[in-house]
Formats: sequence, structure tokens, C-alpha cells
Amino acid sequence: MSEIEIKNLSKTFEAEGHVVNALNNINLSIEKGDIFGIIGMSGAGKSTLVRSINFLEKPTDGQVFIDGVDLASLTEKELRKKRSDIGMIFQSFNLLEQRNVIDNVCFPLELAGQKKKEARIKARELLNTVGLAEKEKVYPSQLSGGQKQRVAIARALATNPSILLCDEATSALDPQTTESILNLIKEINERYNITVVIITHQMSVVTQICKRVAIIDNGVLVEEGPVEEIFDSPSSDAAKELIFEKKVRYSPVDALHAEKKIRIVFSENSAYEPVISNLILKYQSPVNILKADTRNVGGKAKGEMILGLPDGDELQDNIITSLKESGLTVTEVKEDV
Repeated sequence: MSEIEIKNLSKTFEAEGHVVNALNNINLSIEKGDIFGIIGMSGAGKSTLVRSINFLEKPTDGQVFIDGVDLASLTEKELRKKRSDIGMIFQSFNLLEQRNVIDNVCFPLELAGQKKKEARIKARELLNTVGLAEKEKVYPSQLSGGQKQRVAIARALATNPSILLCDEATSALDPQTTESILNLIKEINERYNITVVIITHQMSVVTQICKRVAIIDNGVLVEEGPVEEIFDSPSSDAAKELIFEKKVRYSPVDALHAEKKIRIVFSENSAYEPVISNLILKYQSPVNILKADTRNVGGKAKGEMILGLPDGDELQDNIITSLKESGLTVTEVKEDV
């Protein structure tokens, strides 16, 4: 049985006399101990979805099951108790500025009625886990963004949750700090077997840490599966836009004419082959490299290129066939990417 089961979930809002369909018939299963990514552009509905998992947003239609329990069937008291099993961290950290670090971590334990001495022992253990043992008496205003997020993670873990929801938890952080926070979340997942759900608009976050991913576009689930498979062969326009980084402009793309553009992904077996050189020698025609990059996808180094192919349908088809025979994944790129 999945730890989180979302069935036919829809959510609508009324704003200024208009009905907004934030989510439309979402179906997802998230297994125990998974690190699951939910990704989409701004306004796609992903934050509404994650808030539906703990019923901070109650669905208009559909069901959310946690460990087989339908959250809609619970009383408010039962729901509050169930929420204590679901930790949550946010982009803005949501720390209490008037409390020092250890008191911030103790706060949910106080709400749960735990004795102060026991709460502080637990909080110190968690601060040690997140690498901030020496900061317990410091106030949030004295911390960096990465340190604030570590405190927020410790606080989220205080009630021993089995699920950790991360809503754009690294969006306000620089790349180096983002990597350290993601590594910490991965360590926590492995140490405590906590199910992690990461909401993000950054494909780099998904490829670095997540095992499976769901892609949300305008409130609709358009693609879902193992991260490596979707990275190699995205099928939806939304996935391609996120992976190809449509919003980033590469001057070579504008400068070089290409009737047809393709994206190739190198596997471990094909990474050492002089693929482009072989194509040029074989077909005696130029192949332009419009973009080249490497990414960490689930702990594996993946190489990708955007290529501009020479004119001619037959020549283009022959090149694509040769690339596939070399063990490469090939995806056509639209002109506006």
C-alpha cells in the first residue's frame, strides 16, 4: 500500500466572481521512503497540491489517503493528530523571530504537550542532526538562509513525522547552499526512512535528489514516472519546457540557423564515443552544437546536447537513426525552446 494516495483530486477557488480550477482530477501514489518531486512552472498548482496532502487545503473533489486513512473522514481533532505525522518546510522558513534556535525547534513539542526538559533534549539531538548544535542560543536574524532552513528542517522533524513536505524549500537559496540542503534532506530520508515530497519549479532539484517525479501544468498532471526516464525522454510539452530550460536564451541558438533541432542524452555506455565527429565524417555535413551540458540525475552524470541538424528530411532522419543506434536518447526540440 502507498503511504500517500491521491485519487481524483480537484480544487477550485472563487476569485472576484470567477471560478479558478487550481487542480483537475489528480491521481498520484507515493511509496513509503520515496523522495518524490512535484514540479511545474509558477501558477501550475503544485503548492495547492502539496497543501492538499495534509489538508491545509481541503479538496473540492477527490480523496487523499495517508497510510490508508481518508483524511476527509477524520474529525478536526483526529486531523490535527494526523498532521503531526506530516512535517512541512517552506521557502520563507517561517521561523519565530522572537525565539532563539532551540526554542523554535521546541515549539511544536510544546504544542504537543511535551515536558520542557524532554523537548530540549529532543531539540538538541535534531540540531546536531542538521549541523547546528553550536547555534542553539542564536536568533533567526543572526542566521544565513541555509542555516534558517536547517532550523526549519529540525523543527519539522521534532514530532517524528513519517512524511516531510518541502514547498519550494530551496528557492530562496544560492546554488551551493541549495546543494547542501538537498544533501541533508537525502541523509534524513535515508536515516529515518521518511517519505519526502518536494515541490519545486527547478528541474535541477528534481534531478539531484528525487527518485520519481510528477509534472503539473495548469492544474493537470501531464507526466509522471522515474526521474531518469523523464529526463531522458520527456513526452509532455511542460516536461520539455522544464528540462530544456525554455526561458534561458542561448546566443548560439539565435546566431546559427537550424531547420531542425534535436536533444540527445548520453548514457554511460555512449559518453566516451566521439558522436558528433563521427556524424560529420559519415555524412559530410555540419552538425551544430547549440547547447551542451552535464547534469546529476539520481547520482549519475548525464550529458545532454541540443544539436542543429543540416537541411533535408532524409539526411535528418539518417542522422537521428545513427544517433539512436549509438545508444543515445533523441528528442525533437521545438523552435521556441
